[in-house]
Amino acid sequence: MTEFYDEEQDDDGISKSQVKRELQEMRDLGNRLVELKPAQWQQLNLTDKLRAALEEAPRHTARGALKRHLSFVGKLMKDQDLDAIRAYLGRLDSSSQEHAQHFHQIERWRDRLLTGSAEEQEAFMTAYPETDRQNLRQLVRQAQKEAKENKPPAAARKIFKLVREIVEAELNSGAD
Repeated sequence: MTEFYDEEQDDDGISKSQVKRELQEMRDLGNRLVELKPAQWQQLNLTDKLRAALEEAPRHTARGALKRHLSFVGKLMKDQDLDAIRAYLGRLDSSSQEHAQHFHQIERWRDRLLTGSAEEQEAFMTAYPETDRQNLRQLVRQAQKEAKENKPPAAARKIFKLVREIVEAELNSGAD
């Protein structure tokens, strides 16, 4: 009896089309990484070889050379934590659901802190122990004073910025 062999499947049962789709996705992720600033790459746990390739990408000005280099970057993506990269890029993409959730989380923390409640401040400091307590309390008092005097909310903006930095630092340290 002759066994049926599907040419479209390799030994692992993955079709050639599926392999091509995965490689294309890695090239696309690599292309999005190339578009980021080098400081943003530091937020990710990338191999040295990939970092070097990302730094080299802007030097390729000819269309064909850039296309080949992006394929090389995509090939290097096989050794990376793709889920962490997708999550990070999702937070950066303002149209993504991850970005919206991340932004709303930061806004909720800011709003909770602006109530001036000691319990809310303690809840934030429990969730993010690396917080500078004195700085946070000072900003909250300043924001409440500004609100009472109908001044522009400069301190509230500073609280938002502080909360964003702390939350993102926590997310990035958790990704390592």
